[in-house]
Order: sequence, then C-alpha cells, then structure tokens
Amino acid sequence: MAAPLLVLASASPRRRDLLRQIGIVPAEILAADLDETPEKSELPRALALRLCQAKAAAVAGLRPAALVLAADTVVGLGRRILPKAETAAEVADCLRLLSGRRHTVTTGLCLIHPDGRRVARVVETKVRLRRLEAAEIAAYVAGGEGLGKAGGYAIQGWAEAFIPWIGGSYSNVVGLPLAETAGLLKGLGYPIL
Repeated sequence: MAAPLLVLASASPRRRDLLRQIGIVPAEILAADLDETPEKSELPRALALRLCQAKAAAVAGLRPAALVLAADTVVGLGRRILPKAETAAEVADCLRLLSGRRHTVTTGLCLIHPDGRRVARVVETKVRLRRLEAAEIAAYVAGGEGLGKAGGYAIQGWAEAFIPWIGGSYSNVVGLPLAETAGLLKGLGYPIL
C-alpha cells in the first residue's frame, strides 16, 4: 500500500528546506490560520504542544486523506515566552533579554495519519548567547534577519556568531528537529531514506 501524501502544515520556508535536507518534499504546504497567543500562565512547552496539535488538526480537517505534519517553535527564557519578533524593537528587546544567558528552544511536533492515528512530541534544545554589545544588537536589528523569528534571531544566519554553545538539536533551533521528525514519520509508515 502506498504511503499517503505528506502535507506540511506550516508557512515556514525553513521547515520546508529542513525537510528537503533529509530527502522529504511535501506534496503540499498549507498553513493553518490560528491565534498563537499564549494562554494565561501557559509555559513554553505547553504552548508548543498545543499549537502544533491545533495546526495539525486544522489542516487534517482540510486534507483528510493526507498525512499532516505540523510544528510550532517557541523560545522560552525560564517560564517566559518570547515573541515571534515582528518589529525591530521586538528583535532588540529579545536580544537584550537573551544576551549572556541560556534559554530553551522548544518545538512541538504533531503528525495526523488519514487512518486517525496521531503522534505528538516535544523537543527542547538549550542555547546560550554570549553577552552582546549594544552596537552588535543594533547591527543585527538593522540587518532585518530576526524579523518573524521566535526569540528575535535566526541561528542559521548571522546570529550563529552570538552562540558559543547549544545542548541538543541544532535543526530544532532552526525550526524542525530532523531526527525526531524522521522517526515520527517512519513510525507512521512514511518512507524515510
């Protein structure tokens, strides 16, 4: 029996590119339109899991014959959830908060199979930013790379020079933990190299 078509429930070009790195090209990319606002007192791990499950369910409702993969990445500083920085001021605020500190990048993964099986997993990576000078923050903000990124930075770009240490999955910090994603897909019968 042929594997169902894979639909990626994400608008992130980084997730699409990461899947290509391991030979997976989704048949369709269809983002779920959800309110991603954290609930009162919601912790980063709970938010990532809730949002990935909601995204997968929304897209599975539109594509019931497909295998749907959804992910949501959250940057947390302790119990605090940092925003997906939409303005230069938010990028700067995030970098000032993260400067010289460790934080956690959490990605929730959810897969929904057409036969009704669902699997979900949360992957966490610890990241340390070195202490940043005001001029470095200003230059990074001016470059625009942190816009639209959880926590206001992209590890796969210029910000990698700010990060002397990570503990865990690098691809998780980019937006999709590849080893875990491949394992979940394989577990549901999707062909992996």
